[in-house]
Formats: sequence, C-alpha cells, structure tokens
Amino acid sequence: MKKIIACVAAAAIVMSCFSACGPNAGKTTVETKVGEIKIGSTGGLKLPLTDKSPEMTMIVASNQTDFNDKYAVQKLRELTGINLQINAYPASTIFEKVKAIIASKNMPDIIMGGIGSTDTANDIGMQGALAPVNDYIEKMPNFKRTFVDNKENSWIFQSFQASDGNLYTVPSYDCERQVNHGMLYRKDIFDKHGIKEWNSDTEFYEAMKKLKSIYPSSTPFTSKNGDLIFNKLSFSWGLNAGLPYYDETSGVWKFSDTDPEFKNMLDYLRKLYAEGLIDQEFLTLTQAAWTSKMTQQDKAFATFDWIGRLDMFQEQTRNTLPEYNLRYGNPMGPKQTYQELPKVAEGTAVVAKNGQPELSFQLIDFLMSDAGAELMTMGIEGETYVLDENGMAKYIEFPEDKKIGINDLEDKYGMFVSGLAKRFDRRSIYFNFSEREQEAQDKVKDKSKIEPADPKLAFTAEEKEIITKYMPNLTKAAKEFNSLYVLGTKTGDAAWNEWLDKAKSLGVDEVVKAYNDAQARYDAAKK
Repeated sequence: MKKIIACVAAAAIVMSCFSACGPNAGKTTVETKVGEIKIGSTGGLKLPLTDKSPEMTMIVASNQTDFNDKYAVQKLRELTGINLQINAYPASTIFEKVKAIIASKNMPDIIMGGIGSTDTANDIGMQGALAPVNDYIEKMPNFKRTFVDNKENSWIFQSFQASDGNLYTVPSYDCERQVNHGMLYRKDIFDKHGIKEWNSDTEFYEAMKKLKSIYPSSTPFTSKNGDLIFNKLSFSWGLNAGLPYYDETSGVWKFSDTDPEFKNMLDYLRKLYAEGLIDQEFLTLTQAAWTSKMTQQDKAFATFDWIGRLDMFQEQTRNTLPEYNLRYGNPMGPKQTYQELPKVAEGTAVVAKNGQPELSFQLIDFLMSDAGAELMTMGIEGETYVLDENGMAKYIEFPEDKKIGINDLEDKYGMFVSGLAKRFDRRSIYFNFSEREQEAQDKVKDKSKIEPADPKLAFTAEEKEIITKYMPNLTKAAKEFNSLYVLGTKTGDAAWNEWLDKAKSLGVDEVVKAYNDAQARYDAAKK
C-alpha cells in the first residue's frame, strides 16, 4: 500500500537529492547580491528579473489583511524588480473567491492558491485561460533542474499534464518533514508500570489492556479525529481508507474499504472498543475533551496526532504533572509502517495566459531557488535571522525564550504562506526540531518502515466522470459502515458481506477499473 499523493502547500527544490542529512543538504553555495541585500543562490536566474518595475497581481491563501505591507513581500519586490500586488483570502473562502474571479474572466497574473485540484486547473487551461508551463521551461532553471533534468521527478509530465499535452500547474517538491503525525504515547506511564513500547498490533492491544486493568476508569487509547481515524490508522494495515490504493505485490489498484485486510482492521478496532480500550466517544470527542483526557494523570495514554503536540502538552502539564512525558510511538497496525509524506505536491501555482506569463513563471521559479526558499521561510540574514551553532535559523526579533512556529512568522513577516513559499529552507524553524520531535524523525530512518507513495494517475474524461459519479456516495457509505461496525451496531461476517454487496451496487468495481486503466497507461508511458 502506498498513499495517493496529496495536494499540500509545499516547496520545490533546486537539487535532486535534498535529503535530511543536514540543514544545508542539497543547497548550492553561490550567493546573490542585489543592492545591499545578500541572499542565497538563484539557481541561474539573474536578479532583478526586470528593470521596468511592472505591476503583477497574485492570489494567495492567508488570513493576513495587510499582506502587501509584510516584510517578505516588500523584499520580494526589491529583489525581483516586480511591483507585486497580492490579494490574500482565508483558506475557508479562497476556493469560492477564485472560482468567481475565473468566471469573471478578470484573472490575476498568478494564482498561488485556491485553484483546486490539478484536474480543475487543466480544465481551465484547456479553455485557453492559463499559460502552459512547458512553453517556458528554458526560462525556469530551478524548475528544469528539479523536474526535467532529475528523471526521478519527470513523471509529473505524464501525471499532471492535461489531455492536450500541456502542463498548466507548477508542482512543489520536498518540503515535508519525514514525520508530521502519528501515534503518541505517555512514556512516563508506560515506564512506571514496566510496559514496553509496542512493536505489533498484538503488543499494542496487550499494553492497552494492562493499562485498563491498572486504571479502570481510563480510556487508554483516545482520538479527536472523528471518522478520519480510520484513514489515519489504515496505513499501518497497508491501506488508505476511503480511497483506492495500489497493491504493489499484485500490481493492481484495489478499494481500501472492501479489502480483506480492512476487515481485519475493523475487527481489531471493534475488539478495542468492546473491551473499553478505545475511547467510547472516539467518533465524537471534541478537541477540548480530548486535550483534557490527554493532559490528566490517568485518563488516556495513547492517541494519534501532530508531533507539535509532544512539546505543547509537555508545556501545558509542566506545573500539574512534572513527570509527564509524551513521546512518538510506533504505528498501531500489524505492518508497523508509516505513511509517507509526499515529495511532490500537486501544483497550486498557475499563470494567466494574458498579461506577462514569462515574467510570472520566472517569479515562481525564483521562489523555488535557494534564495527564494530562504526569503520566504527565513528572510534576510542579519535582518530577520542569524544562524546558530548548528546552522539553524534564529529569528532575531522574537524573544529567545519564546517557542515560535510558522504561524508566528506568517503573522509578523508574511513567511510560510501557503502557495507563496514554494520551497522551505531546511535551516528554517520548520526543521528545527525539539528533542521529542527529532526522536519522531529518527523513527523513520529505517526506510523499510515507509512505503512509497502510490503513482499519481492522469485520468481520461470518461474515467473522471466515473470517479466523480461513484466516489462521493461510496466514500460516504464506507464511513458510515466503518463506524457502525466498530460500535457493534452492524458487525461480523454477515455485516461485512452485506457491505461488499452494497459497495458493488455503489460502483466500486467501476472506480477500481478506472484506476487500473489509468495505471496501464502510466506503466506504458514509463517504458
């Protein structure tokens, strides 16, 4: 099983092997100087990009209302010579805003967020509204180095291109941490009772069972994820709940929620639920209630969440539970495999065909360079940051004792903005891990514990129509069935067989066939 590549706000990279072997891994060494500003390599672009100071309009996703006055945007103008004017819309409304703007035929030069999926961008592009990336590749040295010269990534041209043969979106590349979510557990409680961290689903069950016997009023495993928990846990069963997944052993796509291994997962969760080892409210628990349970002495001992919670809860319990020690744990399921975070994210950056497409693509290419990554995640050395003894950025306008995050940098400087930050500098705060967070990253150094992402397929119009027709009802029915099965309302072999019949009636075979037909074309193109 591998996960389908998600559309993530991410970053593109200049070098082909920007790995986690150090903060400067994959970086070029040439610096660029524009006036009095000294910054990293542009990867071959000459700054400023223009000496005519043309106005260029752009849309990004951000809650900031004064975005054009932010430090990073002002420096971006100064470095590129472009009078960039940005309209920022909150993530909650940007898709509707962009849809209306496109319908009005009054498009900005660049849309960095809110376009929707690659399929949506391709539809708009084929109607003549977007400029093809492939027409400007020679003007984009950073993009070319990453996605053309690096053959490991050149698959984007078969997966992301439209049916007219053009690529209309600029993907992002390799901005993800090795680990960002997973199982968290109370190591202080485990150690207190001589319980070792689990290395299998059986060991996890035994650990929860022992904790329940010691703390009868507890719910050893809890969750705030609602019915999304089925998807989050399914990766360590080799699945991707709610979606088709690629079975590399057989070389075919299957639907996760009708796979026999999915029944094994539901039976396992049903057992936890029946014995009171999983929170009886795990499908409806609010974040506030979940937080309360996870930060009390003896209410809950394992969960699935973001690694930032490791230090957040530690700080929250400093005075009430000084022994509190939340750590990153192994996956719950039998495969003990972690979900791979995508190296390549579907492009959210598109350029209008009218206006100034060449300059627009060069601006995007700058954001993919060392210099662009530095500016949009760290700023300018000496002005917003200095490097510490480990070569990591210290943001000089924040108190040294303040633990800052990317939201703080967006608020203050306009950095780390979804879409606008096309690549993250690995010296930035995003990769400056605490001891607990670093321990989580180290967990996945064994590559056998990570399954590579599924192929990103390009579907024909007919296949898209099939998927659009069947998937919403199929996914909705699967979520309902999963919940009823674990709660015991509809459980066991008879209920499972009934579900398989219902899935067939909802078009599961047609969806899977569409994926396998697209996979056949993908395989043929690779040859």
